[in-house]
Amino acid sequence: MNSTDPLLAPMNGAEHRLVGGVHLDYMQTGAARVKRVIYPVGFRWSTDMKPIIGTELCMHAHAGFLAKGQLRIQYADGFTEDFIAPQVVSIEPGHDGWVIGEEPAVLIEFDFQGDTVQHLQIPEVHSRK
Repeated sequence: MNSTDPLLAPMNGAEHRLVGGVHLDYMQTGAARVKRVIYPVGFRWSTDMKPIIGTELCMHAHAGFLAKGQLRIQYADGFTEDFIAPQVVSIEPGHDGWVIGEEPAVLIEFDFQGDTVQHLQIPEVHSRK
């Protein structure tokens, strides 16, 4: 990671994990975790995470702020949505996703682990927008 860019620099006091090439830094804040997720150039969920997670699609809801880069999300029904920083992000479970372009995507995410859908009242299944 490029430590000269503050969005990519190590975070003091955060727990760090590397999963499928994705850098996750997070801290518990009350009932939620605030996460910085760095998706590298070329990342695609179905290629990089599916073999690790074992589900056909990402079944986690994501809510937060895309601070850098671009993401494309495609749901099981074929609906595709692009997110381009700076932008608020709300993604329902049941999607594939990948980085667009030649810079990493940095998502600041609010996460309630298995209860994100319930806490943030995000639909459990995507319906066309």
